[in-house]
Amino acid sequence: MSSVRYQVLILGGTSESRALAAALHARGVAVVSSLAGRVARPRLPEGEVRLGGFGGPDGLAAWLAEHDVRAVVDATHPFAARISESAVAATAHVGVPLLRLERPGWSQPDGADWRWVDSLDDAAELLPGLGERAFLTSGRQGLAAFADVDTVWFLIRCVDQPEGPLPRHHELLLDRGPYTVDRELDLLRTHRIDVLVTKDSGGDMTAAKLDAAARHGVPSVIVRRPPGPGAPTVSDVDDALRWALEVA
Repeated sequence: MSSVRYQVLILGGTSESRALAAALHARGVAVVSSLAGRVARPRLPEGEVRLGGFGGPDGLAAWLAEHDVRAVVDATHPFAARISESAVAATAHVGVPLLRLERPGWSQPDGADWRWVDSLDDAAELLPGLGERAFLTSGRQGLAAFADVDTVWFLIRCVDQPEGPLPRHHELLLDRGPYTVDRELDLLRTHRIDVLVTKDSGGDMTAAKLDAAARHGVPSVIVRRPPGPGAPTVSDVDDALRWALEVA
């Protein structure tokens, strides 16, 4: 057994995970946050941090047992389906309680034109009929879905440099939120954007683009979230904090 033991493992990478880690750390709870390591300069939470994957559910189960973890909070991004599925399988295997902390999805503003799709591939197929200049904010993974869309020019915003094939006609903007509606409106006007593409990530850090698109009178193509992992779920950090303090 490892000499390092943790009461709570947070599967993180979101603002909610950082808030929870800070609250637990302030209460003297031995908490470690696990980050996938996909962002070059991630915002680090308080407490200990672990970077990199676990090697699937078996690897995560072994890590939980090795470090005598008493509770796991899955506070990963709503679209990080693989790690959420691994968390369900791993915690069930070793008998460790699991809670999913997931921010609510976005609510459609009055007058906004939202087009819901099930995947980035569906978004790419829909785009040519909606506009000619797209603001693509779906993250740096999955951009290959738009690589063959030759009739649309893309403004692609990511935190880090994307890999893999990109659309032929594009401009890359490396930037990190939070954003303001005025700033997003200026971006839409400057680049003559006539359609927005994003995922239903939820939260306040990047919601301004949706309000800006509605004010600018352009449609938003929004990818639905994948099905939930089947774990007990809360949407509020305080609820997750109370749960962790009780079970850990």
